[in-house]
Amino acid sequence: MAKIILTLDNTLLDEYALSKVRTNIGRRPTNEIHLDNLAISGEHASIVKMGGDYFVEDLDSTNGTFVNGEATKKHLLQDNDVIELGKYRLKYVDDASGNPSIENVSSAFEKTMMIHPSAMKSGRHEAMTTADKVTSKVPSKPIGSRASNVAAATPVVSANSAPGNSASDMVGKIQVLNGSSSGRELVLNKALTTLGRTGVQVAVITKRPQGYFITHVEGKVLPIVNGVSTGGQAFALNDHDVIELAGVKMEFYLTGS
Repeated sequence: MAKIILTLDNTLLDEYALSKVRTNIGRRPTNEIHLDNLAISGEHASIVKMGGDYFVEDLDSTNGTFVNGEATKKHLLQDNDVIELGKYRLKYVDDASGNPSIENVSSAFEKTMMIHPSAMKSGRHEAMTTADKVTSKVPSKPIGSRASNVAAATPVVSANSAPGNSASDMVGKIQVLNGSSSGRELVLNKALTTLGRTGVQVAVITKRPQGYFITHVEGKVLPIVNGVSTGGQAFALNDHDVIELAGVKMEFYLTGS
């Protein structure tokens, strides 16, 4: 189980298991992690669990929330990240190291994608680095016919589905369109899939009864769908949408379950 190790001036104060969906941090005694110091806001920050990942969120605090020395509003936590609130240091430790994300499996993959390996097709977990030039490699699935019919990106209530199938019956997939990993696919069979590059651009794709949605998590640049920014809210994905994230272009499409 993930936990927080609290220190002050290099002195260990306490440890907190992150057993809740939301762990609040602040000066008020009602917070799960209570920091009784005037430099800390009443409700300063929260650590939120989303799927198998943990995010720290600043709650509009007076003095800000820092991770590894950089100010942040929302940050995907990695093992040994240090959250700084005033003079307090909260070290995030993930004990579940036996089930690492793809980011820890390959140094090349660290440059771009953060996808849990169980979601990848067998033999398709190689690095998806954006530094590689687009090659002439033929993708495992033809993409020309789908990509050429992409509609303008407009938020909708639910993702489109094939005739006879409701959105909940369809399974979403994404296929990489550029770089050395062009043609590789990821099945979106989890409730939440994290994509992107830590410190640059991170987003999550969530699977809901109404369809699939992409939401910005981290980075100054918002995800792009069909050449249009998704904005800061959850954005519904349609069949054959093209997503641009951290330099990688991916096509989202739906298939029967």
